[in-house]
Amino acid sequence: MKKLIATYVILIIAPFLFGCGGPEKEKSKNAPISSLSLHVGNEKYMMINTKESVVAWKGASLNGLNIQTGYVYLSKGELMIENGQLTGGTVEIDMNTIEDKKHGRDNKLVNHLKDPDFFNVEKFPFSTIVITKVASINGDDKKVTGNLTIKGITHPVTFPVKVADKGGIVEVNGKLIIDRTLWDVRYKSAKFYANLANQTMSDYIEYNIKIVSKK
Repeated sequence: MKKLIATYVILIIAPFLFGCGGPEKEKSKNAPISSLSLHVGNEKYMMINTKESVVAWKGASLNGLNIQTGYVYLSKGELMIENGQLTGGTVEIDMNTIEDKKHGRDNKLVNHLKDPDFFNVEKFPFSTIVITKVASINGDDKKVTGNLTIKGITHPVTFPVKVADKGGIVEVNGKLIIDRTLWDVRYKSAKFYANLANQTMSDYIEYNIKIVSKK
């Protein structure tokens, strides 16, 4: 029985935040997947609604004065529900959909985030996260562990989420903070560049993830 189908993520887009400032989503295989579910025994694979799901990113300079925020969108993915509980899933993020806080996709900031200084989107157009474990904390509060791939580099991540089943619509909201340098996003990082002064960018990026799937 397949635990996780296809690649898919959350986040990933993280480091855009740093210092710099997407085309339309692919129409066919990456088009939004609406309500659809696959039953396998007690397991149910719920396809993610890409129109309602989003990852909001936030990055800043080391001194906290230069803050950048924006969005990036999912291209496909699914959650695995077993006996009514989230147990796994995959998410794929289309890095070409990176936006700034005003939803702009063609400007200095966004174009810089797409170039080799950051995510090198032409070479690595997708980021993914594969959920490998979900632990219950309290009620709807869970702790998710998974493998996050950005720029072809994979590292394990663990972060808190809140899972809510709203009459057949499962919504997962979580916050993931990563050290961008682990995924080879080194732009203006004090770990690799000296004498940057006020231009030094924080190595940590925050992602607020919203995933909506329907039965």
